[in-house]
Amino acid sequence: MKICLVGSSGGHLTHLYMLKPFWENKERFWVTFDKEDARSLLKDEVMYPCYYPTNRNFKNLVRNTFVAIKVLRKEKPDLIISSGAAVAVPFFYLAKLMGKKCIYIEVFDRIDRPTLTGKLVYPIADKFIVQWEEMKAVYPKAINLGSIF
Repeated sequence: MKICLVGSSGGHLTHLYMLKPFWENKERFWVTFDKEDARSLLKDEVMYPCYYPTNRNFKNLVRNTFVAIKVLRKEKPDLIISSGAAVAVPFFYLAKLMGKKCIYIEVFDRIDRPTLTGKLVYPIADKFIVQWEEMKAVYPKAINLGSIF
């Protein structure tokens, strides 16, 4: 199984990195911002940079769509995992068109309101994971696995 881990740098990247027991023995690559925290954390990993800022930035959404086309065609992952933010959107939609599985993890700091990225990928995610039981009222088909922390 080959995994694509896609997300913004900072807290979103930290969330994905905390899943290390799951991904450490699998073939994988990362898509994130080319920032110091990401370069440091992922120094021994395959990493593709994406454009930022992403939130409510149409120009970078388009640019990241082209990154997603290029990276997904080249790497051919079986599974895409993200905890946000907006860079996940083009990767999820293109991956679904390619018949790939997508798992989204809503961020820990959302207890009773959705993120914009969560709202956009919820309809197409194969698994949608929340970290608070209250979020099941927001995302009825979600699975509550509790805190990643």
